[in-house]
Parts: sequence; structure tokens; C-alpha cells
Amino acid sequence: MIVAAQAYLEQARGADGYWRGNLSSSAISTAVATYALYRIDPDKYETLIRRGAEWLLGSMKWEGSWGDSVESPSNMTATLLAYAALHGLDQAPPKAKAYLKARFGGFSSQKIVKGVLDYYGSDLTFSVPILVMCALTGVISKWDRIPSLPFEAAVLPQKLFRFLQLPVVSYAIPALIAVGILRYKKGRKGLFSWLREPFIAPAMRVLLKLQPENGGFLEAAPLVSFVAMCLCGAGFREHEVTQKAAHFLESTVRPDGSWAIDTNLSSWVTFLSVKAYGGHLPGREELAERIRGWAFKTYHPFTGARPGGWAWSNLPGAVPDADDTPGALIALYLLTDGRYCEEISAGIEWLLALQNNDGGMPTFCKGWGKLPFDRSSPDLSAHAFLAFQLWGKHLPANLARRCERGKKRLLAWLEKHQEKDGRWTPLWFGDQDVADETSPVYGTAIATEYLTASGDKVAHRLASQGVRFILASQNPDGGWGGQKGANSKVTLTSRALAALASQPNPERAVEKAIEDGLDYLYMKYQKGELFRREPIGLYFARLWYSEESYSATFLLNALNKIKVDQ
Repeated sequence: MIVAAQAYLEQARGADGYWRGNLSSSAISTAVATYALYRIDPDKYETLIRRGAEWLLGSMKWEGSWGDSVESPSNMTATLLAYAALHGLDQAPPKAKAYLKARFGGFSSQKIVKGVLDYYGSDLTFSVPILVMCALTGVISKWDRIPSLPFEAAVLPQKLFRFLQLPVVSYAIPALIAVGILRYKKGRKGLFSWLREPFIAPAMRVLLKLQPENGGFLEAAPLVSFVAMCLCGAGFREHEVTQKAAHFLESTVRPDGSWAIDTNLSSWVTFLSVKAYGGHLPGREELAERIRGWAFKTYHPFTGARPGGWAWSNLPGAVPDADDTPGALIALYLLTDGRYCEEISAGIEWLLALQNNDGGMPTFCKGWGKLPFDRSSPDLSAHAFLAFQLWGKHLPANLARRCERGKKRLLAWLEKHQEKDGRWTPLWFGDQDVADETSPVYGTAIATEYLTASGDKVAHRLASQGVRFILASQNPDGGWGGQKGANSKVTLTSRALAALASQPNPERAVEKAIEDGLDYLYMKYQKGELFRREPIGLYFARLWYSEESYSATFLLNALNKIKVDQ
């Protein structure tokens, strides 16, 4: 299986030495992109619009529904957006309407608005754009039932955003502006509505400043599309932001007429591949130099992040974050055998500056703790902990001391947030076969593997408790799902095995669990299912995706640990 995983990754590696990966096509992305292009210019983009609609109709499930990815089960969000896009194009399938009517308990504007708002709760990041698209396409008729968004807040300095208790997460400011302006224009005007009007022009200037040169906010087709269709609805069809958004959508459509949830995760899957190989790759120096070049050298206009971090992609729309930055630091450590350079110092400084006051690590911005995707999380905190652990002895004395303090704060946060049974629940990965769609097996395996690399006694105690949870979560077939009883998956089994194989002097129970896990993986290998796509990834607003490299990188990482350590 090691040979198979290596061959898979070697074939996927680009001629320029790094991996780009391949995200699953997305019904959500395709729906909103298709309708956005229709709003921008139905004649100019007629071919793309037609092919997008054909892809949606061709990927619809038998009962008239869609999931986030083609491998995902049906859900309300994907089905509602696909239906809305096709309704706006006069191609709405009756079966999809029937599915949604049953889901909402009716199909009135009131029922749809209530159903969407109830599903997403206080986080309006995705619920309001969904409802606005439904209003633009005529699926709902009452704009005033849709919550307003305070677009005028975007003109304030970025450093104040976390104090404003905004109803959207930190990465959604473009949607706050575009959706907020459209909702203001379409809604009923109150006595003091005129006070908001002067903020439209400066908010649009902020939006233009946030947009990258290629037009792709976050490299994410859904965000770009929501912004574009709302600007068209608000009378800004010819605005530079709208036209750059159209160019981005035109340049990222796939040959089959679909769009992925994001352009690619090239940096992230490269970091995963380097770790899976243990850094032992042809062209190590060249790849290390390329990774160093991907670090942000200036303050980022989107989040205001200081220089020094890495994003999930090396494309212009990506934003530095607290998962990819540790990933890059670890990859550089493995590729250069711990050779220090200025990018390492900047990356460590970047993470230390991002660390929340509670000691944990958020994704993009410090202090945005109100909504789920801005909180401190165990998978990111453990990843940063490992990066600090690896580089600590190689840093200048003052930075090394700060790094050690940062490690202790991360460890204290992880200890506080570990459940009694040893689990941690991650932020950016889940399991659609679990009732609440969480994946504590993933979060616990990540934290356990990374904490084991430390000589700290507390870290080892937490890791041993994580091992206890992982052992208790193994399924009878030898594999692991997101939690015990959920369908076993290659990706999650590989993560669990990597955590178990990282343990020094393993007990017999650990050895037996590894043997059974390997039997499960070998069974999948014999069936030709070892590298089948599995949608375990969570994107912004809990949108599901699969990435074709995850199975191979997770698997190789685990097998190499078992080969060396067991």
C-alpha cells in the first residue's frame, strides 16, 4: 500500500515540483456561479450558463435534490440554491420543489426564510446570501423577511471589526457589503434609512480594495458569485468589482460546466504531501524555496493580517491562516532538516500574533470568537503546537522564549477543551455520516499525533487520553468513521492510525488496533477503493468537499509511521 500511495502522489505531482490537488465539483458553486453570470450578462455568458444548468440537472439525485459534492448526501442548502438558480433560468425541476416543500413544511416565502434562518442560527454569513439569491430568482417574494446586514460597518478600520459583534464571520466582509447594500435597496425604508445611503460609495471602495487582482475573493466561487449577483441587483453591473468577478468565474469553470468550492488547495495539499513523505522527496531544495516564496510579504488587505503567514493556495485570492502556516513551517523543517531562515521567524511571529487571548488558535483573525468558524479550535491549536515544537530550538533566543510561552498557552487551552472521554472536535473537518456532522476522531487523532512529538509531560498525558478515545471509537471492521458507529473511511482510518503509531512503547491494545486498521485498509486496497473520494472536508459556512489527494497523503503519513515506529 505504501508503494501504491507513493505512486499516486508521484503521478499527481506537477512538473514544477508541487501538488495542486483536485477538489470535487460543487452543486452550490455551480448554482450560484451560473446564476451570477446570468445576472451579469446572459448573452455574453450564454454558453457557460447553459452548461452550468445542464450540469446541475445531470447531477440531480433521483428524488430531486443535491448534496454539496457529488459524493455527498442530499441537503437543504445545496438543493435550495440549485433549485433557485434553475428557477431563475426557467428550468426549475418540479421534483426539486417537492423535495424542498417537504423539507420546509411548505413553500411560502415565510416557510423558506424561517427554515433557512433556523438551520444557520445566529450566523448570517451564509443564510442571508442564500435568501437574497432566492429573492433575486423569484423563489421568495418578500424582501423584508430577509435580515439586513450592516454594510456600513465595513468602512470602519479593520482592527475594530472584532469589537462590533458582526453577524457574519471574519472572512465574509465582501458579502456583508454586497448583500447588505442590495438588501438595503430592496427593503422597506424606515424613517432613518437615509442615514445609510452615504455609506454605499465608501463601502464599495472598501469592496474593491478587498478584491484580489484575479477577482476571486478567497478563490471561492460561491462568495464571488454572491457578491456579483447582488451588485447586479443593486445597480452595479458595470462596476469594476462585478466585471472582475465575472472574469474569475469564467476562468475557473471546469470542462464539464461545473465549479469547485474553491480554485484549489495547492499549498495545503503540498504541505500534506511533504509531511507524508517525511520530507524525503526529489527536488527538496527547489520545493523548499518555492514554499518560502508563498509566504505573504505584506499586510493582507482582506483580513489585515501581518506579513509572514501562508494560505491554502498560492493564488491571489487566498488568505493566510493558522492551519496552512503551521503546515508550511513543518514542511520547511522536513525539507531543510531544520535549517533556519527569515521566513521561519516571520511565520512563528505570525502565529504568535494571531493566538487568541484564551490561548487557542483561531483561523484568520484574533478575537473574532462569537461565531463558530472564528473560534479557537483544537486542530489548529495542535498544528501550531507542533510547528512551535519543531522550530523552538532553532530560533533566536528571544523568539524561542516567546515560542515556548505560546506553546504553554496552546497546551493549556487544549487541556481545558479536551472532553472527559479524551476527544477533541475539529473545526475544518467533519463526517456526514454522524448525526451532528462532527468528526471527533479526526480532531482527536490530529491533536494526539502532534502532541506526542513533544517531550512535555502534560502533552503526553493529553495524548494518552486521546489514544483512549481513538481505541474506543474503532469500528468492528477495523476502520474508523468520525465517531464510533459511523461508516469507516480510508481518510479517518489513516488519521487514527497515524496517531496510534506515533505513540512510544505502545501497549498491546494499540498494536492490535493498528493491525485491525491495516486489515481494513488492505481490504479497501483489494477492492480498488483505497483512493476513492471521501467528503470529510468542511469549507466556509460548513460546505462539504472532497479532495482527491487526502486519502493518499493521510494514508502514506500513517503507513510510514507504522513502518518506522512499529
